[in-house]
Amino acid sequence: MKEQLINERKKLLTSVEKLLEGPMIFLGFVWLALLVIELIWGLNKPLEYASLTIWIIFIIDFLIKFILAPAKINFFKKNWLTAISLVIPALRVFRIFRFVRLLRGLRGIRLVRLVSSLNRSMKSLGATMKRRAFGYVFMIILIVIFAGAAGMYALENPNAGFDSYGMALWWTAMRIITAGNEFHPSTPEGRGLAFLIAVFGYTIFGYVTATFATFFIGRDAEEKDAPSLGAKDVAELKQEIIALTKSIDNFNSKSY
Repeated sequence: MKEQLINERKKLLTSVEKLLEGPMIFLGFVWLALLVIELIWGLNKPLEYASLTIWIIFIIDFLIKFILAPAKINFFKKNWLTAISLVIPALRVFRIFRFVRLLRGLRGIRLVRLVSSLNRSMKSLGATMKRRAFGYVFMIILIVIFAGAAGMYALENPNAGFDSYGMALWWTAMRIITAGNEFHPSTPEGRGLAFLIAVFGYTIFGYVTATFATFFIGRDAEEKDAPSLGAKDVAELKQEIIALTKSIDNFNSKSY
């Protein structure tokens, strides 16, 4: 009876996730865009209300899934960054408390908000595209560049090299392609974000390089005048080997 109840709750959770997947993906990208705008220029009242509305929707979505989840501890472990991204905006809502106003001034809050929002956006992008597709990787790179630059600008401004969003964008792009430049973050939070960007850059750089190498090798293999074996030659050779193996097996069976 207990196992049946657990299975029913799993099915219900899966149905709810499929039903809400599309709207949550869209709102996830909108929320990240609003965060980038906030970090660079700040939000006016309509955009603040829009961000607050999306935040409330995310809380309702998270609570529904948490209630339906049979293994709540495992659910929380898988979605702890999402939970953090939902807790941080509460500091703005309940800013009447003095210690909350003090926390708002900490640059670390911005760093946590940015990382948790990026995590949500990456999950949304992974749900809409194949994770191993080059288009997925390209979109992830663009998201990290633009959002990471907004974070570096908010954390480091007016530090030299980060005194404008354009400069921060250039710095972030150079860091991701592992080129680097002469500017360096000065705040602990900026250095932490720079470290995460660098780790992402080194991780993704190997994938992009391998993808381009595979593409060009595949193009060379399809050329008729290629010096190495082409794809058709390999297929014909494989068929000949299979036929030869069958002939040897038949010969051995007749011999015995």
